[in-house]
Amino acid sequence: MKITLRYFASVRESIGRGSESLDVTAQTVAELRAELRARGDAYAQALAPERAVRASLNQRMCDDESAPLAEGAEVAFFPPVTGG
Repeated sequence: MKITLRYFASVRESIGRGSESLDVTAQTVAELRAELRARGDAYAQALAPERAVRASLNQRMCDDESAPLAEGAEVAFFPPVTGG
């Protein structure tokens, strides 16, 4: 299925782009994150399981990465935001 990906802040800097459209086989946000890590070093480092990275699906926060993907979905990855 074709989805749109958006990357923000340190994730964007690591991957080297702000967005892209991809055909993926992943069925959930968690599977998508794993599929992206398999693309190579930049993705593997930016989206590593031990890194604090948040995800949103269709502009809604994903508290659970088991959220299902659908054709045309927009998924964004970004570091947690802190205030101060």
